[in-house]
Amino acid sequence: MMLDGFLLQYSLDVLIVGFGLIMMTLLFIGVPLWLWSLGLLLALQGFGVLSAVYLFVLPVLLILNLSFVRRYVVSFWIMKGMQWLKFLPVISQTEKDAIEAGNVWMDAELFSGKPNFKTLLSQPYPVLTEEEKAFLEGPVNTLCEMVNDWQVHRSRQFSKETWDYLKKEKFFGMIIPKQYSGLGFSANAHSAVIQKLSSRSTPLGITVMVPNSLGPAELLVHYGTEEQKNYYLPRLASGEEIPCFALTESGAGSDAGAMSSYGVVFKGQDGDLYIRLNWKKRYITLASISTLLGLAFKLKDPENLLGKGVNVGITCALIPTSTKGVVIGRRHDPLGVPFYNCPTQGQDVIIPIKSVIGGKEGVGRGWKMLMECLAAGRGISLPANCAGGAKLVARVSTAYSAVRKQFGLSIRKFEGIEEPLSRIVGFSYLLEALRAYTCGGIDAGAKPPVITAIAKYNATELFRDVINDGMDILGGAAISMGPRNLLAHPYFAAPISITVEGANILTRTLIIFGQGAMRCHPYAFQEVAAIESGDIKKFDQAFFKHIGHVIRNHWRYILLSLTRGYLAFVPVYGKHRRYAQKLSWASAQFAYYADIAMATLGGDLKRKEKITGRFADILSWMYISSAILRRYEAEGRKHSLEMTWSLEYAFAQIQKGFEGILSNMGWMYRSMLWWQRMNPIGALPSDQLGNRLLQDIFQNQDSRDALTEGIYQSKQDQDSLHKLETAFQLLKQTEPLTKVLSQAIKSGKIKKGLDASTLSEVIEKGILSKEEVELLQKADEYIWDVIQVDDYSEEAYLNRAFEG
Repeated sequence: MMLDGFLLQYSLDVLIVGFGLIMMTLLFIGVPLWLWSLGLLLALQGFGVLSAVYLFVLPVLLILNLSFVRRYVVSFWIMKGMQWLKFLPVISQTEKDAIEAGNVWMDAELFSGKPNFKTLLSQPYPVLTEEEKAFLEGPVNTLCEMVNDWQVHRSRQFSKETWDYLKKEKFFGMIIPKQYSGLGFSANAHSAVIQKLSSRSTPLGITVMVPNSLGPAELLVHYGTEEQKNYYLPRLASGEEIPCFALTESGAGSDAGAMSSYGVVFKGQDGDLYIRLNWKKRYITLASISTLLGLAFKLKDPENLLGKGVNVGITCALIPTSTKGVVIGRRHDPLGVPFYNCPTQGQDVIIPIKSVIGGKEGVGRGWKMLMECLAAGRGISLPANCAGGAKLVARVSTAYSAVRKQFGLSIRKFEGIEEPLSRIVGFSYLLEALRAYTCGGIDAGAKPPVITAIAKYNATELFRDVINDGMDILGGAAISMGPRNLLAHPYFAAPISITVEGANILTRTLIIFGQGAMRCHPYAFQEVAAIESGDIKKFDQAFFKHIGHVIRNHWRYILLSLTRGYLAFVPVYGKHRRYAQKLSWASAQFAYYADIAMATLGGDLKRKEKITGRFADILSWMYISSAILRRYEAEGRKHSLEMTWSLEYAFAQIQKGFEGILSNMGWMYRSMLWWQRMNPIGALPSDQLGNRLLQDIFQNQDSRDALTEGIYQSKQDQDSLHKLETAFQLLKQTEPLTKVLSQAIKSGKIKKGLDASTLSEVIEKGILSKEEVELLQKADEYIWDVIQVDDYSEEAYLNRAFEG
């Protein structure tokens, strides 16, 4: 009897454990509600549950599974409760337009909690066409050689020759289709051009960047009438028209709803409709030399002549700057960086209604146009500018730290230098991954506002870190102004990019997660839209799918956390597989935490900007991790040290974000903080990894060249970067010779302190050949030259008559 009882109990235990494992598996993979219900009924039957309980459970399951019943018995009351409690955030029309603009892309995969790695790692990786390569190797290189960055900063302008060449080679028409006489380049080619130009001269990169970003050409291509396209696009492509776009103004900044610029519709004496405009804008690039001004303004129609009401909404129009009442010609001085950044005003400027981009049909659609086209600036130009700048810093800092000696030793061998140098190298690698991956998506047709906000924010912030590290490594050579200084001008320009397309603080705290939580979440925006429209059917569908989404991610997070991500199945094999598993783990945890935050904070979440900023950080670094993984695959799994360092850093930032959320979201979250710290998803790259990374960069020229591919490197003897690079290469060539001399000194063959007589002795004793001694002397001359800094006479300094 005892044995029978034991076997019965054992069988029951096995059944319970088996049932539990099956339940966890179903929760982990996320099965439909009907399958859950069937499984629960079979389990109750198997366990011999009383029929009364069975009869109680069955009606509940029927209600939950029959949507036409559930929506009135359950969903109706939930929806009414949310409306009464004002649980969901109030979304203004401008916010709604911003959320609905463009489309979702890889951000939706990462927000899902269960990213599809076949999708993440099969995105098109951009490749330049032969025509685009020829442009980069031809006109772009020629333009870079024409421009001396030091001269540009001294004279505060480009030469007439440079402007003529920009127009002749259609640098302002890269995004304009060939049918309108433009170059018709891909986003990747556009990005590659900006990257190379920016590595030569920041003002040059900005000057070419702006006409090819958010502005008249971009808006006309997507929204202009055929008449507008046929007239303006060829003129913009050839440089006959110099464009600018006026959006930012005092008191508004990133808040377009606060815009004070306005236009009023009226009927002219000829019976046609016109707009009377008044504006006062600032920070408008190229405005003072522009011939065609794009303007964003609020349009009013007091007599409802357009049939769209009195307040038509934000509208965009094209205005020749020769129009009466347009004021241009003044400039701002953005940290001394000499690109055209200007104010513009308009007083009672009259334009026909056909000047609205898109004509009469385009009135009131301006904000949506702007939101959909912001990808050009945020996702292409600014990341390209930052990637090019980072690669320049990497090229300069690796060479300088090798040739510059302190205490008889190259400073690159000091661990204190290794730390920032490894960051420069790692960030340069990941910035290129971010640039290319994002351009690949845009070229494939994506217009993802959240992703491009991630690209802009992180690229500009990371470049600020890179240039700061570079300045620290070069020390006095980085702060002494002159033609030898390769980092000061990018250093001055770094904060400027932080402010473009919306200040970074707002991008991080309001856009990336604020918009992402609505747009990228599988169900949140559907729920809000259903509640606003009172559509019970749509709300019911979205709400119950959302519940299933939360349950699945909760269990995925628990099981992936317990197994440190090893339970995640990812179709990735090789050194990067472990990071793909961690990314799956991070996504599940992020999705679950995001839902809990939305459920507990409701409409208050968007005001908790410190919390939304940390969610934005996690989403950002998950996307950057995806870009790194894709780059590693696309490049044939080369440069594994760079990949490993970058991903280690990325997951350390994800860990930091999770700890920040748990520390500041109430007692329930804080109770999980100990587990997050005891079971971290990532930690900063080790000192040993950083050392191995740098050893590869210094010893393997192919690795260094691959890291900095895409920047401009002059072959002119007097070019400062060329001289520094030559000194670096000579140092590497003479390192074996230096070791021979050191050994000879230690053995007493020659005396310490080389001079002309000693060098003759070196040759006579056969320690080195005459050619080898001459190579050493040449290396010493170059190294001595490149570690010098510029100086001036008192008169030249006071009159700013600097040489060079």
